Formats: sequence, C-alpha cells, structure tokens
Amino acid sequence: MKKWFNTAGPCQADIHYMLPASDRLPELVDLIDQRNYFVIHAPRQTGKTTAMMSLAQSLTASGRYNAVMVSAEVGSAFPDEPEKAEQAILSAWRDAADFWLTDELKPPIHNPNQPPQRIGNFLKVWSELSPRPLVIFIDEIDSLQNQTLITVLRQLRDGFPRRPQGFPQSVALVGMRDVRDYKYASGGGERLNTSSPFNIKVRSFTLSNFSLAEVRNLYQQHTETTGQIFTPESIDLAFHLTQGQPWLVNAIAKEITEYIAKDPHIPITPELVNQAKEILIQRQDTHLDSLAERLREDRVRVIMQPILSGQELVNTPEDDLRYVLDLGLCNRDSRGGIQIANPIYREIIPKVLAAITIASLTSISPTWLDTNGKLNAQALLDSFIDFWRQHGEPLFKSTPYPEIAPHLVLMAFLHRVVNGGGSLEREYAVGSGRMDICLRYGKVTLGMELKVWRDRKPDPLNEGLKQLDKYLSGLNLDTGWLVIFDRREGLPPLSDRTITESAISPAGRDITVIRG
Repeated sequence: MKKWFNTAGPCQADIHYMLPASDRLPELVDLIDQRNYFVIHAPRQTGKTTAMMSLAQSLTASGRYNAVMVSAEVGSAFPDEPEKAEQAILSAWRDAADFWLTDELKPPIHNPNQPPQRIGNFLKVWSELSPRPLVIFIDEIDSLQNQTLITVLRQLRDGFPRRPQGFPQSVALVGMRDVRDYKYASGGGERLNTSSPFNIKVRSFTLSNFSLAEVRNLYQQHTETTGQIFTPESIDLAFHLTQGQPWLVNAIAKEITEYIAKDPHIPITPELVNQAKEILIQRQDTHLDSLAERLREDRVRVIMQPILSGQELVNTPEDDLRYVLDLGLCNRDSRGGIQIANPIYREIIPKVLAAITIASLTSISPTWLDTNGKLNAQALLDSFIDFWRQHGEPLFKSTPYPEIAPHLVLMAFLHRVVNGGGSLEREYAVGSGRMDICLRYGKVTLGMELKVWRDRKPDPLNEGLKQLDKYLSGLNLDTGWLVIFDRREGLPPLSDRTITESAISPAGRDITVIRG
C-alpha cells in the first residue's frame, strides 16, 4: 500500500512512514508495569501524540492493559470554570474511548439522571469495571490554566493511592512543558513552581528529536516501498539541516518525493534536499509560522535577541530559558550552552523578524546585477552604502528587536538581493560578539561579519578582522566585508557617518570595512 511522509497531525500507520513508539521511549512500558504516573513533554510537532497513540494501541493489543490516548484541550476554553471544563473533557474522552476501544473496554455510560460526573469519579468507576488495568495518556494537559488545571491535577493525585483496582494503573501527562512549568495564573503568565499538586509523578521525559539512524530508518521505509533511493549524503544533509526535528525531517522528504522528484527512479541527492529546504523557508508552512509568532513574546525576545547578536545572556530568568527550550526554538550545544535549534530555524528566524522591513524594500532596483544578470560585488557595495545612508535609520523602527535593528535591516536588504536567485546562510552564537553571513548568488560567494560598537567598549575592528579571517578561511575566500554598527550615544546621523575603508586582515586578506 502506498505511504507518505506526514506533516499534519498524528501519523497513521497504514498510510504514513513512522517510527515505532517503543523505539523512541523504550522505558515507558516498565514504568507502566510498575504502576507509575509520569510526564512526557516536548515541543510541538515532535511526534508526542503519534508516539503515545501508538503505545496505547500496542498496550491494548497486547491483552494486558486497557489503554487509550485522550485530550484535555477542549477544557482550555474554561480556565476558571472547572465544572464546565470537566464536562467538555469527559465528553471528548468518551468519544475517544468509543472510537479506539472494544465494547468490553469502554467506560460505562453515564446515567443522565445522575449529577454530572467529575474526572476523578469517572476514572474511578471506569477502573473498577474495566476487565484490565486502565492506562490513560492525557494529551494537551498544559493547555489548561488557572483553577481548571489545579482541579484536574488534584483529582488525579487524590485517586493515585487506589490504583489499579480503583483508579488508572498509570497516567501520563503529555504536553509541551513539565509539570512545574504549567501556567495557571491569569493569561498563563506564571507557573506552578512545584510538582504539587501532581507530586506523584515518578519521572519526566522529553521526546527527543530523531537521531541520524532514525532519520535513515524513516527514509529507508520510502526506499523499500517505492524503490526511490536517498543517497547517504542526502540523509546526512537532511539530518544536519533539521537536527532530527521530526516535522522538518518529514517536510523535506515530503517536498522532494511528492513535488520535486515524484519519479521514483530519480535518486534523492543533497541538491534536492537543499532545494526542498529553500522551498520550506520561502513558503513558511504552519509549523514554521507558529514558531515565528512566538518570537514576538517578551520572554522569547530576551533570549533570542542576544543570541542573534552574539551577546551574552545577562540576568535571564531560568523560566524564560526553559520556555524557549520547551518550544524547540533553541537547544543545548555539546558544552551546555544555548543555541538556535537547527540550521533551518537559524535561517528563518532572522527572515521572519525582518519581514516588515523586507516588504518595504520592493521598490529598490537591483543595480547590483550586470546586463547578464550576474552579481557585481562592487556594485552591490555601492548599492548598499546608498541604501544604508538613505533608509537605514528610518527602517530601524520597523523591526521588533530594537537591540539588533541594524542587523535585521541589513539582512532585509540582503534578502532583497538574493530574492529568487541566491541564498543567505547565517552563523551566530551566544557570547561570540558577532553574526556571520554568507551570500551566494550564482558563482559569486560573499562572506561578511557583523559587529557592534557599544558605549565604553573599544573599536571592534581588530577583533572583527581576526574573526572574519576564520570565517573566510572556512568559505575558502580571500576577501570579505566587515560591517561595524556603531551604537554609541551622541553620534551624528547614520547618513553622515556611514563610510567604507580598506583593511588587511591578520592573514593578509583584503577586507572592506563598512562603518555606520
């Protein structure tokens, strides 16, 4: 039977390529056997729902358990009305059980003449009458807030000592965040700060991204079904670009196999992977768009702004740091530092932040192209200087991150340059004090480094030349740009202070220095 790569909602085994839940979370069956309650938390679209639904079906099919995946999301409309929320949730749970379970395993039908059931009583009665121990996976639990969330968690804790005869043998709370970070205050601005009122959890798991071996396994399923080959280099590149983020892994493969190279006789190469990546970034699908929306939140801004400018994270609340990690926007590097989660996010985040600025530059003519449509580096420099003097300062106000407004305006200009004919690659890291940019257009490759000169700091020229040397060496280039944004107080207007000068790097490279 024909199968596809899935990018929308939980996978269905009969039509989607997917990895077994037991491979991704092998410890869970032992925890369930030990009658534990636990938490699964991971960013959106990493396969939590797919994995838990698959595990529930596997547990039920084994004949040992009565297991089902349910959702609490319908209760989120009633953050301060627990009774209404619980009735909505229980209705959804009955529907889920009715669909997934055989008649003997379904919960008993509630008598409409009786008072409305509460979640605790519903689970009690179901557990007592179920012919097998009951296992419940509660998805979207952290969509609940305020008193509704507290009420649900307390009922689960209250019934815990009666498991498995009088309450579920095992309950898993599934969401984006761990219990202590579930938001309950008005607007979701605060957190529980403690595992109570769910201090019965034995462990918290996060569902990690796919490993390289798992990406290879997933793509091999397509090869076995259709005969279409992913070259080893293409799999390595897909893993590098996505860092195993499940939605991105599937989205790249889906774009290639359904649109770019539908003929299964065409082998999938790194060139096709790069082509799919560019399409995803340009199209900004729902997954990428939802991440972009988060960038405007204050607690995300305080993390992302210094990362993008290469500055240190100063006085950053630990909760904000955990928040961007839980969202999947960032991850930890090998030394424990924080970084943008993968190269695709690294490209799309600055583009999203510069979107308004990019939209305002459509009237700028591409004077950097010669009559044959080739990029002329000197003409590009002249165009940029003219643009910067005329439009730079006014456009600073169009960006949502004021501390890196010059970076975003420059990138908006460069996006106008590569639109439809080239690409931009960026590198930045906390504490590096710089952002590196590689512009590729046809046969022309231009490497540049962005530095900021702040009050009470020395001129970053010498440091920038050393850092640029290292970057250009990796690109195998002999020349490049060093752009120094002067953000000190009391300076003349940008139009008056923007200049270019030549410099020789420590390694002997010819560098164009742009100050402004």
